[in-house]
Amino acid sequence: MGQIILRLDRIMVERKISLNELAQRVGISNVNLSKIKNNKVTAIRFSTLAAICDVLQCDPGDILEYKKD
Repeated sequence: MGQIILRLDRIMVERKISLNELAQRVGISNVNLSKIKNNKVTAIRFSTLAAICDVLQCDPGDILEYKKD
């Protein structure tokens, strides 16, 4: 079975936005956003994903990647 990889770090670099600024604009803690950014989560709420995409002006597919085993 494959896995979903979060590529938030790549999009943040492209958009030149810091972890602190994104966390504040999305409305989640720095700790939780850091876990998402570093792919240390097993789930993410659609509302959080939507808020991240809204701030970064991207689509979920820009952040999520499927990797086959």
